[in-house]
Amino acid sequence: MSSKRSPSHDSPSVSYKTPLGVAWHGDALETMQERCADESIDLIVTSPPFALQSPKEYGNESQDGYKAWFMPFADEFWRVLKPTGSLVVDLGGAWEAGQPVKSIYAFELLVALCRRPRHGFVLAQDLYWHNPARLPSPAQWVTVERVRLKDAVNYVWWLSKTPKPKADNRQVLKEYTDAMKRLIDSGEYNRGRRPSGHVVREGFVNDRGGAIPPNLLTISNTGNDRDYIRKCEAHGLRPHPARFPRELPEFFIRLTTDVGDLVLDPFAGSNHI
Repeated sequence: MSSKRSPSHDSPSVSYKTPLGVAWHGDALETMQERCADESIDLIVTSPPFALQSPKEYGNESQDGYKAWFMPFADEFWRVLKPTGSLVVDLGGAWEAGQPVKSIYAFELLVALCRRPRHGFVLAQDLYWHNPARLPSPAQWVTVERVRLKDAVNYVWWLSKTPKPKADNRQVLKEYTDAMKRLIDSGEYNRGRRPSGHVVREGFVNDRGGAIPPNLLTISNTGNDRDYIRKCEAHGLRPHPARFPRELPEFFIRLTTDVGDLVLDPFAGSNHI
């Protein structure tokens, strides 16, 4: 779906269908209202336009008006999401105009979503997407005056309607490190209480199929959309300037859904997969 109303204000239309789903073209809010049934969605995973100081060609809201702009979408997210479903929102960091000071709009939105008098979401977990390939920015503070560090992390709020949305971290296990593999093979480790207070018990080195990932997701957003770029060039289209790496939504699809579940991205952007 598009986050902006089409110039003709036409009703939502189908752009294309596949055996796995359908892409709608139209105003995102209206399309959800007209096409999504109550409690029909298992996962909403999306990256809405950020509240950046520099306007983008695809449209983005100001920091001052961001919460008010987002709340009608939050109402629809609550309506269409199943009680066991999840809402995952990726938000990029922003800076205050002309100052080496970070905006807190993403945190203000999080608090607003969780403190609504009615239909307040629960923060299942805060995650952070680290893009090691991101260029140093903002240039004025990072590469010119050298008073700040490269901004390379997005906030990812995993929200739900209840404290226990459907999820299974066994679906996103990572390969064990070589050190952990050696530990599993040897079975030798020091049991007991650590200085932190954690207690290492029997079974700690059992092979459970992989390591549980942390809430820091390192995904390099470069070189993974060459086919999309080539197809845009072939059809004389301008590529979307802020593309979503497929690994990020895939992670949450595997974590929170089963085969046959329904996933929605209301701000589809390039809609490239």
